[in-house]
Amino acid sequence: MSSHALTTASTLMCPHGGSVSATTSNSRVKADAYLVTQSDTFTISGCAFTLPSGQPSPCTSVMWMMADLRVTIGGPTLSESSVGLCLSAASVPQGPVSISNTQSQVSTS
Repeated sequence: MSSHALTTASTLMCPHGGSVSATTSNSRVKADAYLVTQSDTFTISGCAFTLPSGQPSPCTSVMWMMADLRVTIGGPTLSESSVGLCLSAASVPQGPVSISNTQSQVSTS
């Protein structure tokens, strides 16, 4: 199943409202911005999640569990159908990435 490819301009959020920013090593393939891959760096800022004890435990990064199978640009690309988990600084999974906006020019699978 093909879906729209994710780029550095795509809007991604953690389940607690933090913003996800992508930094890619891809400098060749673009749609509205550079396409991102599973091995790129995804950092989260603005997450306000706290544990029931009151200790802050914000999401800080994303680990992609499922990427595109057929399209690669130095690694598997990501799309709207990709699955990523937001992680705390201690690498504890805290919920799935929410993809709310992406480009519509390029589809991948």
